[in-house]
Amino acid sequence: MSEPTAVARLTQEITADLRPAPLEDFYQDLHRHPELAFQEHRTAAKLASRLRAAGYAVTEGVGGTGVVGVLAHGDGPTVWLRGDMDALPVREATGLEYASTVDGVMHACGHDLHVTWLAGAADTLAAARGAWSGTLVVVGQPAEESGGGAVAMVADGLHTRFPPPDVVLGQHVAPGLAGFYPHTPGLTMSASDDIDVVVHGVGGHGSRPESTTDPVVTAAYIVTRLQTVVSREVAAAHSVVLTVGQFHAGTKHNIIPAEARLSLNLRTQDAHVRDRVIGAVRRIVTGECRTAGCPAPPEVTVRSGYPNTVNDAVLDGEIAGVHRELFGADTVFDFGPAMGSEDFSLLAPEGVPYDYWYVTSTPPTVWGAAPGTDRAEKFGNVPGNHSPLFAPDPSVLVPGVRTLVSAALSRLA
Repeated sequence: MSEPTAVARLTQEITADLRPAPLEDFYQDLHRHPELAFQEHRTAAKLASRLRAAGYAVTEGVGGTGVVGVLAHGDGPTVWLRGDMDALPVREATGLEYASTVDGVMHACGHDLHVTWLAGAADTLAAARGAWSGTLVVVGQPAEESGGGAVAMVADGLHTRFPPPDVVLGQHVAPGLAGFYPHTPGLTMSASDDIDVVVHGVGGHGSRPESTTDPVVTAAYIVTRLQTVVSREVAAAHSVVLTVGQFHAGTKHNIIPAEARLSLNLRTQDAHVRDRVIGAVRRIVTGECRTAGCPAPPEVTVRSGYPNTVNDAVLDGEIAGVHRELFGADTVFDFGPAMGSEDFSLLAPEGVPYDYWYVTSTPPTVWGAAPGTDRAEKFGNVPGNHSPLFAPDPSVLVPGVRTLVSAALSRLA
């Protein structure tokens, strides 16, 4: 326990002068100017400028719009800190003074907060480099929401052009009363797959359905039947979510179209269960199309998006211990595996341990007004990530920097 205590004390010392106002200015600027996946040019430039000013060797354009800053200071381990930068195609409804100025685009998942935390931690650690030894690599990742950002950075030489990590660290803002820091050793986030389905029919006039093979009806049966996959083909002990997110067919009221398209999303926490569900989707789609007499077999395309995120249990335990000392024993708890997904783990080369935790951010007034008598009920009734009402409390700006700084110092100090 002596090492976490030393790290906590050092973190308190070097973050004692952190003030929320400069962080808030940077955060609000990012929030006003959100950018979609692989379009984060302004955001990346802002981060790169901050890193250069702090003394980092900065490379821009990694994997498209990614930013990598390297600060070497003596012998020691190499720690990577990651923050994602992209926004979402969501029209903001928060009413904030600093609400998005881009119509239909919003930082609805808090990546503006992630970049602010990353920049703040980078500044703090650079200013206190006399207190640690090793190499710090700051990674501003594009396109987490589209699932392609980490892959693009790795394909562009992230693992070969920059000092290889001994650990990779990251965090995510989450709903929940502000002031808690959930940690989950082992499996913490689920795998995600997108599945595209094309149903081929025979189009024609709406007044003569007998001369057609209606793909809308067939696709509707598929949607209905898919609802039984999780409830009847997966054991209750497994957590699985299968969602039909899009259903597209037709162009006019009185035209029966020639095809229908479905977009599915699958979340799983076990590879065998994933294979079973994908097999069930193929079987149901094929069977319904045969039953309907479709003129051609359906197309089922599986697009793997995110793997499971599995924290190194030892590393997570050490960082969670530091966070308990910094913020209080009751502020850190096991969130349990979430059905959400991330591409964060792809940044870590094979065999390199990583840790990913959360910072809760719901303003106390919003939390207090939410229906429910316990934490679980209230959690389900406050705006969460991807909501047009998602508005983290600015009070988490300084603590979110401290969580990253202390995690980095757990290896560098």
